Amino acid sequence: MDETDRKIISQLQLNGRTSLKKLAEITGLSSTGVKKRLNKLIQKGVIQVSALVNVKDLHLQAALVLIEVESSEALNKLINRFKNCPRVVNMFTTLGGYNLAALIVAEDRDTLESISIEKCSLRSGEGIRRSEFYPISEIHYSSFLPVREYLIRRGNTTAPCNVDCGPCLRYKTEKCVGCPTTTYYKGQL
Repeated sequence: MDETDRKIISQLQLNGRTSLKKLAEITGLSSTGVKKRLNKLIQKGVIQVSALVNVKDLHLQAALVLIEVESSEALNKLINRFKNCPRVVNMFTTLGGYNLAALIVAEDRDTLESISIEKCSLRSGEGIRRSEFYPISEIHYSSFLPVREYLIRRGNTTAPCNVDCGPCLRYKTEKCVGCPTTTYYKGQL
């Protein structure tokens, strides 16, 4: 990356809909030159164009989950179990005492609590030694997160984590809106 690439990326981070004309003014290139640079950055996998969701405006609740698993096999099982969960914004393997961190979102505080303690929780898998669950009170700098809306496909009876919301007591007592991928779902995602 050179200084021109940095200018393009910086401007697109501020406003992803910046026109080629405006990017040309900022960089000193022609619109065609900017388009070529932009396409090159995308093709090389340096940047991607995607929509982020404003979790603050949607009143979504976020939490950070820290997990220590006993083996790489248990770690991989946990990662695979939740790879299609729309509530998991991102997962990170770490080198510290906890070897997995996840950023999750929920529609309300009750649902956030449900996904911290129920069978659909990241903390409920086999091989978990310990875990911490931290609801996030405020997001600083940017409330836009890559919530994975494309995973929401209402119509399944079982969630991607292989849990059935129907018999869940918290779901039955309306303390959880259910999984966004299932027919049980009563939320806004």
